[in-house]
Amino acid sequence: MNIRAIAARALGPVIGRKESLNTALPRALQHCHENDRALLQQLCYGTMRSLPKLACLADKLLKKPFKPQDQDLYALVLLGFYQLLEMRVPAHAAISETVEAAAQLNKGWAKGLLNALLRTLQREQDTLFEQLSEQPEFRYNHPQWMIAKLQHNWPDQWQEVVTQNNQQPPMTLRINKRKTNREAYLQQLHDADIAASATPYSNVGIQLASPVDVSILPGFEYGFVSVQDEAAQLSSTLLDLQPGQRVLDACAAPGGKLCHILEHEPDLAHVTAIELEESRASRIQENLLRLNLDADVIIDDAASHTWWDGAQYDRILVDAPCSAAGVIRRNPDIKHLRQSEDIKTLTEIQLSILENCWKLLKPSGRLLYATCSVFPQENERVVERFTKAHADACHLPIVAEWGIERPFGRQLFPQPQGHDGFYYAVLLKDQS
Repeated sequence: MNIRAIAARALGPVIGRKESLNTALPRALQHCHENDRALLQQLCYGTMRSLPKLACLADKLLKKPFKPQDQDLYALVLLGFYQLLEMRVPAHAAISETVEAAAQLNKGWAKGLLNALLRTLQREQDTLFEQLSEQPEFRYNHPQWMIAKLQHNWPDQWQEVVTQNNQQPPMTLRINKRKTNREAYLQQLHDADIAASATPYSNVGIQLASPVDVSILPGFEYGFVSVQDEAAQLSSTLLDLQPGQRVLDACAAPGGKLCHILEHEPDLAHVTAIELEESRASRIQENLLRLNLDADVIIDDAASHTWWDGAQYDRILVDAPCSAAGVIRRNPDIKHLRQSEDIKTLTEIQLSILENCWKLLKPSGRLLYATCSVFPQENERVVERFTKAHADACHLPIVAEWGIERPFGRQLFPQPQGHDGFYYAVLLKDQS
């Protein structure tokens, strides 16, 4: 099948807000030739990364919106626009292949419309850009609600945040210090002609100059290294892990931070990982197996403790479900799938998980609250609300060179060729 048709079928449900790109794309990859997979991923990720801007152009040119059953055609229009504006595909090839894809979707009646739209954009691009230049969604390539919230929350940082959200992310590795050290692995990468450098804040982080397939990373299959953003690597140090401790990772999938905990302190007494979704829990098991690590993985809700054996934990990591607004460049469909009203719902979930996990923490224990969000409503305000409601919860300021200090916790923003947006706060439980 035409690769544009496969991409349109994958993006249709995502644009219709019925599923995420992480769900739709793996299914689509099964239907294309191995040689076409990189192109399919580029088409899907690139179109979703540019979606607000592309949608503005489509709205300008379309006389009426597509019907719900024709979301694949709308996706095809956006795919065509993306190719013309952002890819090096010759314009005639992008247009002809995209128009032909309509027939392969059994919607040959739309070929004329697609051809007209693509050729109009090709012919009138400068005029259209000028007409849309003052529209925030087009100018900043973000939904209006997200732009407004970022402007309100971060008047000095919001423009850099949206700029970084529109970029492709760097590829960062975490070395497994049970098996190697950073200097030795950097040499292995050098010997393999893979350009890389040490990350500035994580002492086990390595950033690649360009992304590569994990299959060519030295020792990847033997667990020498994992792919993990530098911001996420900071969690193990903040937990202050010590031998003999019981540790809980309350929202563990896909298992990156869990595995780092086990690598960081090999003499922990017991590690429990909780994950609500069975399909995501399988990713945890895959990572543990590759790294030859062991943890008690339980499929259950971190906001309940029906699974709990009654023994309290010395350390708890709550990597809470969130808007993921700090990792948009890795998950560009977030700009489309998230809605403003989602934030309030998420904060209630975050608080419920914190409430439950606090009961499981020993007196004098440490809880690390984390999100991959840049919205204070999910971060410092959640921690503030929680500490006000719990006299035995003591906020411990984080002294670090990364991010910016907040009244509660520390906020990181996505950096050019650096770490993602992230938030951390440390809470200690009073012994009295």
